[in-house]
Amino acid sequence: MMVFGIPHTMTAAAPGIAGRVRVLRFWSTPIGKKAVMAVSGVTLAGFVLAHLIGNLQIFLGPDQFNGYARTLRHLPELVWPTRLILLIMVILHIWSSLQLAVLKSEARPQGYVKRKSAGSSYASRTMYWSGPILAAFIIYHLMQFTFGAGGTPYQEFDAYGNVIQGFRVPAVSIFYIIAMALLSLHLRHGLWSIFQTLGFYHPRHTPRIKRLASFISLFIFFGFISIPIAVMLHIIPVIV
Repeated sequence: MMVFGIPHTMTAAAPGIAGRVRVLRFWSTPIGKKAVMAVSGVTLAGFVLAHLIGNLQIFLGPDQFNGYARTLRHLPELVWPTRLILLIMVILHIWSSLQLAVLKSEARPQGYVKRKSAGSSYASRTMYWSGPILAAFIIYHLMQFTFGAGGTPYQEFDAYGNVIQGFRVPAVSIFYIIAMALLSLHLRHGLWSIFQTLGFYHPRHTPRIKRLASFISLFIFFGFISIPIAVMLHIIPVIV
């Protein structure tokens, strides 16, 4: 069938093609890249919070913590899709951050004669280099507690003992605490930036949002570091 000399199938397909073109154009803009970073960041932040809740079960004893780890191993239909989604989110987060860094560099290739940081926080100024450090930490963290290749004692099916033995190594605990500090700074700025990306600003609500972002990031920081500190202080004992 012809519509004004154009096949009907082509006219039907045109809206779909136009929609995809608009999406591609949106992704190519700075606001599109910021939106990708925001969505991926929220997803990763949600996982971090859920991971913290699971990890804190170590204070309930070896049976509870090993039971939690065993439950995850017996749910591959949940674990593997989650890992795939997280991997995609990490790639999108890194991709968008690199793209934004390139755009920022192209916008001001010469740089400042005297660099000033007025109006920006320490967290915002460290977003780009804290990301790679966190990526390196995640890789080592998986090697150590998931694959048993981190250079610390590892026994399969004993998640509780692996965590204790791992954090008994001072260098591992210190690296973990530093990584959690960077993660906290990264989250604090990232959670607030999401609202900026969406164009939300209100003199009354903006300070509250900043305080909420600070509270969430501090809760995550102290929650995670409580484990290595408790291990090094022998608050969490080794069960022989």
